[in-house]
Amino acid sequence: MVDNISSVAGDGKGLSETFLGLILLPIVGNAAEHATAVTVAMKDKMDLAIGVAVGSSTQIALLVLPLTVLIGWIIGIDEMNLSFDGFQVAVLFVSVLLVNYLIGDGKSNWLEGMLLMTTYTIIAVAAFVYPD
Repeated sequence: MVDNISSVAGDGKGLSETFLGLILLPIVGNAAEHATAVTVAMKDKMDLAIGVAVGSSTQIALLVLPLTVLIGWIIGIDEMNLSFDGFQVAVLFVSVLLVNYLIGDGKSNWLEGMLLMTTYTIIAVAAFVYPD
């Protein structure tokens, strides 16, 4: 799936590599965790739903991403690195800051969820129009 990002991004459909990497790939790659979080939230176990969502994101950021880069280096793929541009750093910073602020009190409500969904939509639109 990841190998085909360049070919999909370059076929003239208007999908940039940034949009595919920041929005579409994480949605597809973490579908099981998303389904689990939604199912648990529907059973009114919000602490577990938040734990699944935040834990999955933390696992990807702190374990899977660096491990993938190390494996890439071992097998000879020198282009793999953790060098992020300013847009990606800003998106990550805003996301971490907002999630940390909203889950800090240990409670959740529909307004906080809507704020997170709106922020995600803004990031998705920005990634869609951001030039590669």
